[in-house]
Amino acid sequence: MNSLSTYYHTQRAPISLILYAVAGMLFCLGWFTRDQPPQPFLNLIFTSVGLIISVIAASFHYLTVADEIDRLRIRFGPLPLFHRTILYENILSVEVDRTTIIEGWGIHLSPRGGWVWNLWGRDCIVLNLKKGTLRVGSDDVENLAAFVKSRISLNEDE
Repeated sequence: MNSLSTYYHTQRAPISLILYAVAGMLFCLGWFTRDQPPQPFLNLIFTSVGLIISVIAASFHYLTVADEIDRLRIRFGPLPLFHRTILYENILSVEVDRTTIIEGWGIHLSPRGGWVWNLWGRDCIVLNLKKGTLRVGSDDVENLAAFVKSRISLNEDE
């Protein structure tokens, strides 16, 4: 890759469709129980949980990894509640790996150390940073790892 290469990739997760369906069912239950005794709060509970699940589904519908010249941006969306940027100068090395079943999906600490940002599947890259480790899930790990390696080598040459 030359110094003008960029990277932009979006991975979509089918699990968000399931979450949207569950939220829709909870909204329907909230609607149908709005006047049902003896639980006046039942409608509020169904609607509130449905709203929370809708926000989670919209926050984790896809994962985009993009080059921003001097940094790598990792962003869940379309509701942009969770995002992170890493300066290329803070990346010591990158390698292709797989998350364990225990590490699963989402944003959390890994039992192996560092953070996991994964949406779907087990393929990931491991970014060994100056301060910690970050596993980033992707369905395009080979290209992502090659791109980050090219950016790291550009920083070393400067």
